Amino acid sequence: MSGLGELDRPGTPGSPGAWDSRSRESLTDPAARGGGAAGEHAVAGGRPVARGGEVAEGSAVAGGSPVAQGGAVARGGAADGGTAGARRGAAGGGGAVAAGKESPSAARRAAADPVKALMHRHRDLCERAVDPLEIAAGLEAHGVTDRTAARFRHRDVFSLAEEMYARVPRDGDTPPRPTNPPAPRVRTAWIVLALLPGALCAAAVAGLRLTEGRPRLIAAVVGALVVTLALRAALRRGPLRAATRTTGTWTCWLVGYALLGDGLLRAALAGGPDGLPDGTAEGPWPVTVAPVLALALACAPAAASAHLFAVGARRKLAASRGLADFSASVRPLLLGTVALFMCALTALVALTGAVLAEPAAHPQALTLGALLLLARLLTVHGCTHAPARVLTAAATVEAAALATLFAGRLPRCDFLAAPVEALVAACGPAGVPTAACGIGALTLLVHATRRLTRASAHASMEQPR
Repeated sequence: MSGLGELDRPGTPGSPGAWDSRSRESLTDPAARGGGAAGEHAVAGGRPVARGGEVAEGSAVAGGSPVAQGGAVARGGAADGGTAGARRGAAGGGGAVAAGKESPSAARRAAADPVKALMHRHRDLCERAVDPLEIAAGLEAHGVTDRTAARFRHRDVFSLAEEMYARVPRDGDTPPRPTNPPAPRVRTAWIVLALLPGALCAAAVAGLRLTEGRPRLIAAVVGALVVTLALRAALRRGPLRAATRTTGTWTCWLVGYALLGDGLLRAALAGGPDGLPDGTAEGPWPVTVAPVLALALACAPAAASAHLFAVGARRKLAASRGLADFSASVRPLLLGTVALFMCALTALVALTGAVLAEPAAHPQALTLGALLLLARLLTVHGCTHAPARVLTAAATVEAAALATLFAGRLPRCDFLAAPVEALVAACGPAGVPTAACGIGALTLLVHATRRLTRASAHASMEQPR
């Protein structure tokens, strides 16, 4: 669509094909196009009656005056000087209409059908919609507001969508689809897949703690591989499944920084690192396992939160009678979903820190968890551009912080490391990931309150498999 202007100027459908006999009639009926039927109008007393009408053969024009304003006198029409001419025109043309009276064709022309014109413009949307809610969401996505719907003689977009859905021709043998489709159901498959990354990550951490040397390296490589595969499977099923495939490169970087970044940053400030990580927090390159384990275990709360948000939004969409009403009711639901996940993640971070005897690392773990959850929620509901940009920016900031520290060791390049050193001196090594992920999470939260509160983000949502 080019804009709201087309929607605000309803007209007769102009598509080449019609859906049914009534639509074809509206496209082919001369009355609908502005022409009158043959012989429907006669002119009495020398005054033209019909405007834009067409006088057929045998029509009479009183007083010898021509037909007024667009009327066409066909061959054989007789011009007479009185009422007798009008009577002869009525006999030859099919009926005389007195001055000031409207014919049936004029009445049909006055009864415009702007909704049918809108249905022709959005024919594909109307045909594939499973309920009126999807049509309402599609109209909203194309810029139709409640104010625009009023010009189509409806109080809001939802009422307009209900009429459009009811008027879509369907096969009589096919049973009508339910107005309110069932909400996504909880299934055992995606529950198991959501729990799998946390379980495998816990097994990998146990392997790191129980082995040394080469077996520890093998355990670390195998553990990282199986956890990645399990996480990939969890993101392909259930509430966290997205319709489009997105790259996880920057997500892997952010999780990897949570595991190795703080230790590397601390070692770089001290002039190191002097060796490769050995899987412990006391080595030359310390490893922080507790935040990563907490994030892996948080896959299950993330899936549950996404499911609750999807079900709640679907119910709000079915109960709302306006776009503003729906947005106002979904916004608290979104904030509550994020808060619920953050509470679960806080408990998991504290639990893993206590079990592994490591610092809980709440700031970086919570900000990273919020960033990943919001990015996934937006991706699931069709908003992929902003999450990709924000994840890329957060990962770039973390990489740049490490790069500037090592670049500051070059001659006359001490100034490059000054910002990072000042931030670490004020907030510790956790300040870098906390600032990068925190700003990114706040940005996505603001974006989500605008995008995920639209009807178009929920009506076309498929059920989790």
